[in-house]
Parts: sequence; structure tokens; C-alpha cells
Amino acid sequence: MIVELPNTSTNEVAKKIVALRESGGAISLGRVLTLVVCAEHNEPTEGAIEAAIGASREHPSRVIVVSRGDRDTESRLDAEIRVGGDAGASEVVVLTLEGDLANHPRSVVTPFLLPDTPVVTWWPGTAPEDPMADPMGTLGRRRILDASRSDHPESVLARRLATYAPGDSDLAWTQITHWRGLLASALGRPPHTPVTSAEVTGPSDSPGVDLLAGWLQSALHVPTRRRTGSFEVRLVRDDGPTVLAIDENRNAVLSQPGKPDGRVAMTRRDLPQLLVEELRRLDVDEVYEEALRGVAAVDFSEVVA
Repeated sequence: MIVELPNTSTNEVAKKIVALRESGGAISLGRVLTLVVCAEHNEPTEGAIEAAIGASREHPSRVIVVSRGDRDTESRLDAEIRVGGDAGASEVVVLTLEGDLANHPRSVVTPFLLPDTPVVTWWPGTAPEDPMADPMGTLGRRRILDASRSDHPESVLARRLATYAPGDSDLAWTQITHWRGLLASALGRPPHTPVTSAEVTGPSDSPGVDLLAGWLQSALHVPTRRRTGSFEVRLVRDDGPTVLAIDENRNAVLSQPGKPDGRVAMTRRDLPQLLVEELRRLDVDEVYEEALRGVAAVDFSEVVA
């Protein structure tokens, strides 16, 4: 069910949510968190809403989507409430703010936060320079960004490090979880020959590949180079390199000296899957912070813009 409330107020929206609960059952029962989705009016929100609904199968939530429009017009609030089949295991409240109201999104959102549940703030598109200093960022125990959506991918991670606060995370980091798992597994098998250097190759404008290089540098404390080209990770060891690459069938291929190549079917995970992983843990991701710091120590001299 989708209920539209044009030119309304927070009080009217709250009353409608209660009315829907009374007529259709306790729609907020079992919600484990509040997910606040922040977007500008010129950014499409439907994809983010669908991702949140998809993630609700594992994390039933109240999803509050805040779309901020033209600040130079009369203040206005348009709302949309989605429940039942149109909201999956969640309930969705879409708030479109116009005029001066768009400058005060926190005051509009606060009445709709579920009591006694954690809040996660997610910017699926353009994110603020300093998420923790943003009024919407201060609402969240976790703040999810997406460096791959930045207009300046070559410098976005430096900004993330400069403004990092415990609770920050990034979907570009989530995207490489499986790659990190394969590399960690390879290094955990005998013989445990030390890695003397690392080389990570990938598209020049990929923050995820940059983070992978930063993670290796921070974890191994060895010279790490970042290069431009087809995806490959090469870990140099005295008995021969350990190489992780992708074959023509998009399988991950792990090559190690004296062992047959290992192949793992890998598919690029979609947005709901990434969001599911991010919402599984609401504590501080210390490894992400270390990877950000590691990026600053990576040699980028062979990256071609």
C-alpha cells in the first residue's frame, strides 16, 4: 500500500502512520533499526528505496527517505508512506522538503525515529564533506557513504580519512569484502612465507581498488604499489608471487607457487546485498579506518588518470 500526503505536516504524517498501524496491524513490530536515507531532490531515490526494501528481509527497519529540494521556494512538505507489499519487511516514509524546510531536515526526521532502536544514516549519492558534522550524520550510530559515487574519486578517500569518525563506513569498502577474504585465506595457508611487497592493479578511478591496496599496506606493513590496468593483486614472496586475478569467465583465480590454481565464481554484488552486509554490524569498523590510513602510504606513482 502506498499513501500519498501532499503539502502536509509532520503531525499529519505521524497520525497517518498510527492509523495504518491500527487498520493493518502493528506495522512497526519487530523493527530492529531506523534507516535514514539522505538525498538531494535532483538525485533519484527509487533505487535506494528498493535497496532498503531488499535489505529489510534480513533487517526489518523503518526507512525514512529525506529528499531536499529547492531552497528558494515556499516551505512545503510532501510525504509518502509505503507499507505491506510495497515496503517488504519494512515501512517506508518518504519526505520531500522544499524551501527553508529543506535546510532543517533533522527537525523533520526526528519525530519519525523509532524509539530504543539504533539509527543508521545512509547517503546513496552525494555525501557531505564531513559526515559526522552534518546534522543528519549526527543522528546515526553508523554513517554509510559510497566513494564510488563521488565526483572526485581520485581524492575522495583522502577526504574520508581527514574527516573520519568512528561509525563511518563506505559501500566501496563493502564491495571488496570477498576479495579481502580470498587474500586473507591464501596467506593463512602454509607455507607461511613473508610477503615482501604488494602490487594492486585496477581502474584508476576505483576507490574500492584503492581501499584494497590500503588494506594490504596496513595489514602487511610492506611497500605497496597501485597501478592502472586489469584487476590483479600480486603479493611478492621469496618462494614466488601469490596472484589474485579474474579470468575470461569473471571467476577469481588464485595462483600460488607449487599449488594448482584455485577458481572461485565471483559476481558483483548489487546494492541490497551491500546494504545487508553493512547493517549486520553497527559497531565501529576499525579495519576500514586502518585501510583509509593505509591508502595514504600506498605508492600511486604508476596510476594513470
